[in-house]
Amino acid sequence: MSHNFEVTQSELLVDAPVIALRRDTLVMPGGGAADREVVEHFGAVAVVALDADNRVALVEQYRPSVRRRLRELPAGILDFHEEDELTAAKRELQEEAGLAASDWGVLIDVVTSPGFAEEAVRIYLARGLNEVEKPEAEDEEADMGFSWLSLEEARAAVMRGEFLNSIAITGILAASEVHSGRAELRDVAEPFEIRPTSMATRRAAAGILPDMKRI
Repeated sequence: MSHNFEVTQSELLVDAPVIALRRDTLVMPGGGAADREVVEHFGAVAVVALDADNRVALVEQYRPSVRRRLRELPAGILDFHEEDELTAAKRELQEEAGLAASDWGVLIDVVTSPGFAEEAVRIYLARGLNEVEKPEAEDEEADMGFSWLSLEEARAAVMRGEFLNSIAITGILAASEVHSGRAELRDVAEPFEIRPTSMATRRAAAGILPDMKRI
C-alpha cells in the first residue's frame, strides 16, 4: 500500500506577487517527519498557435532567472480570480502575439518543476488565426520579439537544443504528434485538475481580487 504523506504543519515563508514559498512538514514512511519547501504558483496557460501554413507563432522574451532571451510560446499565469483557462489563453495570445483563433483544443497538461514547485501549465493548440489589435506591452514584454517558424522546423530546432523553455518544447512536440495523426486533441471543457489552488485560495480569502498578484 502506498504511504500517505500527511502534512502535519505548514508555514508561509515568503509571499511575493506571482509566487510564494511555504515549508510543509510531512510524515515519512517509517513514521518520521521531514520538512519540504514548496514554491506556490497560480498555474499558467500556453498556446501553440498554428497558421494555415502550419507555422508556429513564437515570442522571444528576456528571462532574468537565466539571464538570456528565450524563444517561447505565447503564455501567461492564471492570476485573475476564477478566470477559466481558455479565456486566459485567448487573452495571452492577443496580448503577446496580436492573434485570435477560432479553433481550440487541449494539447497537454504539464507540471514544470515537481521537485519543488506547484506550477502546472495547460498547453492549447489554436488554429484558424487572424490578426487582432495588440495592447501596449510593459516591462520585459515591451522588448518581446515575435516570429513564425514552421512546425517541422520548430520540432527539429527542439531536437537540436535550440529551445530551452520546457513549455515550448513540450507544446511543439505535442503539436507535432497531433499534426502527424499519432495523437488527438482533448476537449477544451476537460477540467484542468492539476491547476494549483493554494495561493489563489489564500489571496481570494484575503480579498485580493480580481488580480491576485497585486499585493
